[in-house]
Amino acid sequence: MPELPEVEGVVRELSSVSIGRTISEVQVSDVIRKSKELGKEAIVKGRTLEDFVDELAAMTIVDITRRSKYIYFHLEKDGLPFLLVSHLGMSGAWFVVDKLDDITEQKFRNHVHVILNMADGGLLIYSDIRRFGELRLLQKEEDYLPLLKMAPEPFDAVAADHFLAMASTPKYARRPIKEVIMDGHVISGCGNIYATEALFRMKIHPGRATERISEKRKRELFREIVDVLQESIDAGGSSISDYRNINGEAGTMQTRLKMYGKKVCGTCGKETKSMKIAGRTSVYCPQCQR
Repeated sequence: MPELPEVEGVVRELSSVSIGRTISEVQVSDVIRKSKELGKEAIVKGRTLEDFVDELAAMTIVDITRRSKYIYFHLEKDGLPFLLVSHLGMSGAWFVVDKLDDITEQKFRNHVHVILNMADGGLLIYSDIRRFGELRLLQKEEDYLPLLKMAPEPFDAVAADHFLAMASTPKYARRPIKEVIMDGHVISGCGNIYATEALFRMKIHPGRATERISEKRKRELFREIVDVLQESIDAGGSSISDYRNINGEAGTMQTRLKMYGKKVCGTCGKETKSMKIAGRTSVYCPQCQR
């Protein structure tokens, strides 16, 4: 699943080529239409397909920002503001192309689900292989309450204190530290990849109860999380599986990862182990991480 650095990369590239452009027409795949007919909400959520298509037409993109793992398209139509919220799920990707065939990888061409035709020519395309992503058209952020419950951005001045306060509550104190730092109500945008890396750098076992880590160490851990997130942003994100930027290019952070997906610890040479935490496979070194 794309995490904060990957989403940040998409936002920066989308912003450079999409702001100021107007959507002339919207197309939705037959797969999504059939899902809606069966009463399922696939990708396009919170509205009927008819409303989604009709309302997006003639909207102008005035800004594109990121909030945690969400992409916010700030739109305007007839002088009124709107917000298209995009979550990439496990395998979602945006492409800015002149025509569908310009998407270089067949697997993404085969799973195009929303096409925004632009008034000045060209296409803004959302492709999603596993269809776990989502698009919500809102008038404002407050119209979808889960967005308001996200933790502060990890780079914000208040984020460290928020993390420490949440980690000390009864809800989180006895949970594994890996589970806690992957919770978007505690830290925004840190998923399995970067939680694994930060814990390895801090030599903390992912299954250790949060309350068994001192406040000093938790504060150091938070700084490590911020550092690894920033390092990944600078490297264009991690292309572990299906993450691509809007030009279909992969990031390079995966070449710098020290523990995620590793069979052997690069520090001590010991074989790594794994365990399930919050439904995710957590890889760790039994020698270096205690």
